[in-house]
Amino acid sequence: MRRVTGPLSQMGAKIDTQDDGTPPLHVHGGQTLHGIDFASPVASAQIKSAVLLAGLYAQGETSVVEPHPTRDYTERMLSAFGVDIEFSPGKARLRGGQRLRATDIVVPADFSSAAFYLVAASIIPGSELRLKQVGLNPRRTGLLHALRLMGADITEENPAEQGGEPVADLVVRYAPLKGARIPEELVPDMIDEFPALFVAAAAAEGQTVVSGAAELRVKESDRLAAMATGLRALGMQVDETEDGATLHGGVRLGSGTIESHGDHRIAMAFAIAGQISDGEVRINDIANVATSFPDFDGLARRAGFNLA
Repeated sequence: MRRVTGPLSQMGAKIDTQDDGTPPLHVHGGQTLHGIDFASPVASAQIKSAVLLAGLYAQGETSVVEPHPTRDYTERMLSAFGVDIEFSPGKARLRGGQRLRATDIVVPADFSSAAFYLVAASIIPGSELRLKQVGLNPRRTGLLHALRLMGADITEENPAEQGGEPVADLVVRYAPLKGARIPEELVPDMIDEFPALFVAAAAAEGQTVVSGAAELRVKESDRLAAMATGLRALGMQVDETEDGATLHGGVRLGSGTIESHGDHRIAMAFAIAGQISDGEVRINDIANVATSFPDFDGLARRAGFNLA
């Protein structure tokens, strides 16, 4: 937790952790916070949001600069609630002491949830899906660019705006995919979608190369290791590196048992992989799918998934 407790401590917060920086945490209230200029060492919207939210209750101004731009939901939402905040890709600044003003918000359909169906329809022959009014915040849609780079057939229709966010229907049809080198500049804009991308890479002809994605190792699980291990269990060659992997696609996946490590995105990704496998794919520890997508099972069945 040092990536969050560090900047908050610079602002005057008092937070006790274990010696290695891990929970349990003990947060001491009643501390006077002061604004800081924080240069984040990693591109993380969670860290940025923590510092900005603390900055609302700090004396003076707080600014955050990132090594790569990340999603700006917090900045857009604070602005919608009346906060005077300056933000542009990779930068944000606000002053403390502001009051939020109540407002009504329409929450767009979640792109990270849509990602699993984008990949499934792209790799299962005969598929065609329309995903309605999906949020297309430009800092979230790296997977769209990556899939199109691999040859996916995805179009955007009925563009609109909801809650300050761009939205559109996404129409996706099956198309043969080819392996590709994923540009590192896309990584921050698709960091949560890599498990789904790895399954697309399994179905694609040739090699798909991912680099610059070390952040995947500190998600709900080590997603690089979890996906590499799971795909190998199904018969695919995956050459893992510290910050990515080379995936050798175009082989028929076989049967196997997958450990999701309690990670909702790993479980959902292998539910897709199971649809293109020759045998049964059993996924353990799937309760955490409810973390982000409580009706994934029901919607997947209605879309045509074969789930037991």
